[in-house]
Amino acid sequence: MVKTMVLLVGNYGPDRYQSMLRFNQMMLQGLRDCGIEAELIRPPAVFGRIRAFGAFAAKWLGYIDKFILFRWRLWRKLAARPSLVHICDHSNATYARSVRKLPLIITCHDMLAVRGGLGEDTDCPASFTGRILQRWILHGLRRADVIACDSHATAEDVNRLVAHGNNHPRVSIVPLGLNYPYRRLSSEVARERLEKIGSFDVDLPFILHVGSNTPRKNRDGVLRIFAHTKEKWNGQLVFAGDLLNGELKTAAKKLGVFDRVVQISNPESELLEALYTAAFALLYPSRFEGFGWPIIEAQACGCPVVCSSSRPMSEVAGTGALLREPDDEAGFAADLLRMVDPEERGRWSAKALENAKRFSTTRMISEYRELYRSLAAAC
Repeated sequence: MVKTMVLLVGNYGPDRYQSMLRFNQMMLQGLRDCGIEAELIRPPAVFGRIRAFGAFAAKWLGYIDKFILFRWRLWRKLAARPSLVHICDHSNATYARSVRKLPLIITCHDMLAVRGGLGEDTDCPASFTGRILQRWILHGLRRADVIACDSHATAEDVNRLVAHGNNHPRVSIVPLGLNYPYRRLSSEVARERLEKIGSFDVDLPFILHVGSNTPRKNRDGVLRIFAHTKEKWNGQLVFAGDLLNGELKTAAKKLGVFDRVVQISNPESELLEALYTAAFALLYPSRFEGFGWPIIEAQACGCPVVCSSSRPMSEVAGTGALLREPDDEAGFAADLLRMVDPEERGRWSAKALENAKRFSTTRMISEYRELYRSLAAAC
């Protein structure tokens, strides 16, 4: 049994980075399950909870929580001399300055915001202060001993941008595992869960999109793709995650599909599992991603996936998905219509299930254990 004490540095709750909060818990539980002593600390939500002055003011008050209050707590934990420090999200790499003479690993989920801060086109434009923050993050990454990347595509960005003089951390690739034990449900169980959704016709087929309204998710493209199919297929379009903003609602109305759109705000994993199981396909035409968790979640439930061929989506989807360039909206629509054929849908469902086997949480934790061991041995 490994008794190494790992200090995990997690994410600030009010930022609502749900995928990162799930990753924090995956790491903590996974390490403890395999006998590694681990502790997770996060910035406290004190000033950032004050909403009386609006969201913009709350964001800046949150910086007090993250960059002042939390540093005192972090210093106390570091003074106890853990065997290793693991910053679970590269967006917190600014804390690397506080980690001295201790092995440090940082998980990098993507370099999109950093690249945006450097002026590259990633659909993540940065303000003046945002550019400063991204440069701090970049400097923090350079202090790591090891940077673990979710994908080969992210690793290539890290190797290109992080190396500076003699500061070149070792880069390893550790693909994500599933953050919930998604599986294909029986049609009866899936239907029972879906019947709890208001204004949703469980007897109509549907295409599913899971994500947010951020531009890189290409939700406006999702609407246009669905509109291409509306005369040939009597189905629904389900958006799970963020509710559509005003601009997207207007676009849906102009395209004549708003009456066939169903919105489900941030569904719990059990409901999402039912949606994946019952959906004709997951439509995921993102322009930029760090990994693309919904791809493997859907595949684990046997849901056919039609997604962007941009990396790392193509890397994650493997041979278990139909791939298109993000702007090939007619091509996406044609692929969705292929799923109307039960045999065709069955073939892609089987391919999806096979590809999902590559992404187990047990495998992910095992690879992190080996990184910890190699890092401890080197230090």
